[in-house]
Amino acid sequence: MHSLRTLSAMKRQRSEPPALISKLSPPSTPPTPQIIQKSHQSNNTIPISLSSKKRRRILIQNLSTNSKASKTYSPSNPISTNRETLNWVSLNLPKSELYLPLTFPTGQTFRWKSTGKLQYTGVVGSHLVSLKQLENGDVAYGFHNTTTDEVDAKLALLDFLNVAVSLIDLWRVFSASDLRFAELARHLGGARVLRQDPFECLIQFLCSSNNNIGRITRMVDFVSSLGKYLGTFEGFEFHEFPSLERLSRVSEVELREAGFGYRAKYIIGTVKALQSKPGGGAEWLASLRKVDLHEAIESLCTLPGVGPKVAACIALFSLDHHHAIPVDTHVWQIATRYLVPDLAGARLTPKMCTHVAEAFVNKYGKYAGWAQTLLFIAELPTQKALLCSDSGATMDDDNSTRNPGSDCTKGNLLSPLSPTPIICILALRSK
Repeated sequence: MHSLRTLSAMKRQRSEPPALISKLSPPSTPPTPQIIQKSHQSNNTIPISLSSKKRRRILIQNLSTNSKASKTYSPSNPISTNRETLNWVSLNLPKSELYLPLTFPTGQTFRWKSTGKLQYTGVVGSHLVSLKQLENGDVAYGFHNTTTDEVDAKLALLDFLNVAVSLIDLWRVFSASDLRFAELARHLGGARVLRQDPFECLIQFLCSSNNNIGRITRMVDFVSSLGKYLGTFEGFEFHEFPSLERLSRVSEVELREAGFGYRAKYIIGTVKALQSKPGGGAEWLASLRKVDLHEAIESLCTLPGVGPKVAACIALFSLDHHHAIPVDTHVWQIATRYLVPDLAGARLTPKMCTHVAEAFVNKYGKYAGWAQTLLFIAELPTQKALLCSDSGATMDDDNSTRNPGSDCTKGNLLSPLSPTPIICILALRSK
């Protein structure tokens, strides 16, 4: 059994507000958003909600747009550390549809590593892949090794990147009804919500409960190390995420010795609960993509260690519930400042959490979770400084009271033009 590894790039820590652990009733199912006209759609983005069959068909059609430029990837030996050997192929996704520094280090997933300037490397299913923002703003990919043909590998990647939703069209509709969003979107475009494997997402967020970013990353790395080894790149080891059966062979004692603390019993308990589900845990989790948000959150909350906020994160980042709103103290502050100012000063209770979630849904519709993601990023101190600098405005008074020694004010969080990972977002999102 491997021990937890220390990652120097992720070791910054900061004090956190108490986590929200109260029971949250999900918002009512919203109406279909008024979006999603066919104006100005890119070749690779379809702004509609898709069934699994339709989704696969659309993604296959997207592959044909640049299939001639792609090459078939055959199985290879463990990868080298020379990133120049990668064969980069454009995804035809512009920066406005996907900006890597505003997508990967934003607390959605803890398995992707910064492996170069504007470059991130991670695992999608059994595929080890690097993504890089090109000089023209487009995103390119490079598979390190794969045991399947390129079509299957790229299908999995496109599905993970949630390209069936057009960020450009969503931002246009949100901006038309919200002048503040319109201003923020000019500076923070490309902040995309991922579509992760539900089991992988669930285990990651069990690790994130009441935790700091360095420890979350080490825990997720430990769990990942139990899966099939895929290679080492730029000093990072990459593994396929372990199966439910593999995790069932890990004991609570082993996890506690590895530094998981009380979360060990939740992971063990959740694995056992999933194994008891009809058809298996993976099938049960996938079925939550087909129910409404209320039922999905209630079902997830039956698992040990899963509360309403963690359930909302899982629903938004892996289960296609685009209007799920993970409510914590930070989202509460955003809502009371801009959406429901009459609630300012009130105590954050389960009932208030419901009001906040519904306020986002009433304002932004079926894709409220995507809007909330951008608003969350924009409230981080250095992002606010950048936005205020661009607009000539001044910082809000509440920021002047922040600890001047915190990571955010020291510049660890840089502007959207910077390749540096946005550390503070992870710390906030994990609470």
